[in-house]
Amino acid sequence: MITLYTAATPNGWKITTMMAELELEYELVAVNLGENEQKQPEFLKMNPNGRIPVIVDHEAGDFVVFESGAILWYLAEKYQQFIPSDVQQKSEVLQWLMFQMSGVGPMMGQANVFFRYFPEKIPSVISRFQTEVQRLFGVLDERLKDREYLVGDYSIADIAHWCWVHTHHWSGVELTPYENLSAWKERIAARKAVQKGISLPMKVSKEDVKKAGQKIIVT
Repeated sequence: MITLYTAATPNGWKITTMMAELELEYELVAVNLGENEQKQPEFLKMNPNGRIPVIVDHEAGDFVVFESGAILWYLAEKYQQFIPSDVQQKSEVLQWLMFQMSGVGPMMGQANVFFRYFPEKIPSVISRFQTEVQRLFGVLDERLKDREYLVGDYSIADIAHWCWVHTHHWSGVELTPYENLSAWKERIAARKAVQKGISLPMKVSKEDVKKAGQKIIVT
């Protein structure tokens, strides 16, 4: 079995969605980011960077994988799903996965912070990151012209991007100008595994969390 340490964030949803797509039974440990559980010594032993998600593959000698893109890649290779076997097609999927990890995620993350959470509203900074998000959305929109998914069939590249793109309103960026990207977002949103993935970790009361020891078996 695999244990997944995660929280309800775009990076966290990548892995709960992937696990749902793979139809795996696994142990989910909800990490309370507000209480800085991801910064505790026990967690830092698994991920020195103190970020979710993290998986522990007990079937592989308690092998630990952190970084959401690396986890998607690991699971895709382990179960030979949602990644092509052809070397060049696999490279294309990984190129778009890296595009999300290095561009879409960080830029949307910064837009979220300055648009939603930062105590001081700095218009020039907000505009800087929203403009970059719009540029990146434009790249995705052009890529999705005349194709259903980013590379051939539905893949980990689509999962990684969708979990961020569908939260576009948190960045203060509309999808209306991006017809192809909007259609792709709706197409993936209709998948039952995606709907299940973004419903996890389940919201439970503090009492329920204590009773469960923060661990839930997801089937």
